[in-house]
Amino acid sequence: MSRYEDKEAAVRRLLETPHPPVPRDLALRAAERGARQRERARRVRRVLWTLGALAVLAFVVWASTAHPWEVPPAETTPPLEAW
Repeated sequence: MSRYEDKEAAVRRLLETPHPPVPRDLALRAAERGARQRERARRVRRVLWTLGALAVLAFVVWASTAHPWEVPPAETTPPLEAW
């Protein structure tokens, strides 16, 4: 038997055995858990968007006051040559 046939035989044996009992409220519990996870993910997304917006706002305020695109004034005068 090849490895594939071994796996197939094992799966067939598993499918032929009786199925284990499933709790009656399994679907309800799964739905509640999914709703909690979805709500948690929604909250995390909102917090991240808010933090991102605040970071952009802080950068805009800093850039408007600091003017990083302007060349800073020279603190010393250049050497005087050939005068």
